[in-house]
Amino acid sequence: MKVKNVLIIIIVAIVLIGVKLTFLKPKETAKLKPGGPKGMGAPTKVTGFITSLCVLDNKLFSSGTAKANEEVTLMPEVPGKLVQISFKEGTDVKKGTLLAKISDVDLQAQFTKLNLQLKLAQQKEDRLKLLLAINGVSQEEFDAAKNLVKTLIADIDYNKAQIAKTEIRAPFDGKIGLRQVSEGSFVNSATVIASMQQTKILKIDFTVPEKYASVIVIGNIIKFTVDNEPEIFNARVDAIEPKIDQQTRNITIRAIYNNDKLKIFPGAFARVELIVNKKKDAILIPTEAIIPELKGKKVFVNRGGKAIPVKVITGLRNDAMIEITEGLKVGDTIVTTGMMGLKPEGEIIITSIKN
Repeated sequence: MKVKNVLIIIIVAIVLIGVKLTFLKPKETAKLKPGGPKGMGAPTKVTGFITSLCVLDNKLFSSGTAKANEEVTLMPEVPGKLVQISFKEGTDVKKGTLLAKISDVDLQAQFTKLNLQLKLAQQKEDRLKLLLAINGVSQEEFDAAKNLVKTLIADIDYNKAQIAKTEIRAPFDGKIGLRQVSEGSFVNSATVIASMQQTKILKIDFTVPEKYASVIVIGNIIKFTVDNEPEIFNARVDAIEPKIDQQTRNITIRAIYNNDKLKIFPGAFARVELIVNKKKDAILIPTEAIIPELKGKKVFVNRGGKAIPVKVITGLRNDAMIEITEGLKVGDTIVTTGMMGLKPEGEIIITSIKN
């Protein structure tokens, strides 16, 4: 009986193995077929780009600041009581316009006194001159009187200069800002009366890396935008700092913008774009097609439905495209999306192509 049971068990096992091989093997095999619904060897869907010759604008992008062509903080030269403010805040003023006045009562009194002394000294000089002609006085007396006249004239000139310091006048044509003091206040050389700016002409100051110092010249046209205006503005390079900043290794550039319509305020943040030169017959590809490597850069090129890695050397670039100087030729189709899942010589299907 024991032998018979063993035989039955063996027969059942053989039957089960046969069923497994017959019914389960085709399903497992189907999973491994390259074209199966979830097959590991299915071609990768990608998008492509066909290379061609293009004109490359070598653009530099930088950030800068709009500054008034002329700007000054109005402060008194001498201390004293502020007795007059003769400007309206936020208005245009002409050069030489009286803006504020500090009390000069003591200086005016001294000015009157000096003029009286000068008048008497001149009369004395005239009398001594007549007497000198008839030897009525010595040359020394006459010279002393003449020197006194000159001294008094010098004192009067100094007094006039001191009186002028009590007057705060506009140093140029421009727009005056908000006043910081009131009439009757005591002011000194550290007191700010107001600020004044020339806003019809603006200076756009920005920096570029030192390697571009030799390609930027006076007269280059820049484009820039500011936050408060959607318009793109043009300015002309007017001056270049003759020194490279040792901290940033950048060079400062100044461009001039005619702000007749007063659309831009001094102090505005400017986004600057500068075209330094153009390169014809350049091969350009989208920047996203570049894959960095330890020893350089590469792209995937479609050759016969397979992704072939090709090492490339890049050149200039702009905001969206990069120049390829070595590694590609005109007409190559490169992969621009789906590169991360690609393996060398892996099968690909290009769903769309751009050029």
